[in-house]
Amino acid sequence: MKEEENTSRRAFLEKSLVGGISALGVASLFSACDTDVKETGEKVKLLSPDGQIVEVDSAYINTNIPDLKLSEHNIREGVAGKKFVMVIDLSRCKNAKKCKEGCSKMHFLPKERSYVKVEKMQDSEKTAPYWMPMTCFHCDNPPCTKVCPVDATFKLSDGIVAIDNDRCIGCRFCMVACPYSARIFNWGEEMYALDKEEEKAIPEHTACSTHKLGTVEKCDFCPQKGEKNELPDCVSACPNGVFYFGNEYDDAVTNGDETLQLSELLKTKAAFRYLEELGTKPRVYYLPPVNRLFPFKDVEESKNS
Repeated sequence: MKEEENTSRRAFLEKSLVGGISALGVASLFSACDTDVKETGEKVKLLSPDGQIVEVDSAYINTNIPDLKLSEHNIREGVAGKKFVMVIDLSRCKNAKKCKEGCSKMHFLPKERSYVKVEKMQDSEKTAPYWMPMTCFHCDNPPCTKVCPVDATFKLSDGIVAIDNDRCIGCRFCMVACPYSARIFNWGEEMYALDKEEEKAIPEHTACSTHKLGTVEKCDFCPQKGEKNELPDCVSACPNGVFYFGNEYDDAVTNGDETLQLSELLKTKAAFRYLEELGTKPRVYYLPPVNRLFPFKDVEESKNS
């Protein structure tokens, strides 16, 4: 029985080191597969790469987190005097996809990839469907930052939840913790790593994604725009004024065509926050899809019909 346990343990560790969460992440969790390690008898339950719960002696767990460097520039303070907030008017969205295109261009992403999602929503079978754009929600109580073992994702003073791609080890715990599925992983996107000119376009003190292979990234609210009092490209690219963006300290948001008082807008338009009951306190508000500018039209369904 003892020999079977050791064989099972070694097989699990070897498999984990090859195909676990990430090469660096798994290597940092486990000690080397050394048969000379003195077992303690204390068992720790772990999830194997193939989804099985296994027990490993605690002697084989390496609890020392590697001393990873912080980014050379300070990206953790946020833009001074700002507290960014977004309001999305669901009655205006017709899924023109311009917000996604603007995001891709702003962040030097391939055209087919964007930090913005536009989901088809329908609250019940008797109600009409509508389009719902979704960015990162930059929560004031973000669960993603609480699970990161190396402090690679954090909350800034300007409201933005940011990622330090120089520090991220690719464990993807933050992706699991995010209830909005706002984060994406760079499996093999080295082909669009920033070149020298693109790197210069990003101010050193703002927390923008840098497309490092094997790290997590997401919507960052375009802080390099916000510090210059400019709108994120998802906002300015939308032809229908769906997105409003601004500084909560000014109590004002704008979609580029009209500027409104934030507090009054939220009250009079019955604004809500997505999955409010989770207590994440998102910095993105929605206005209900009433008195719509456009009838709902599912482009994908019409193509298939």
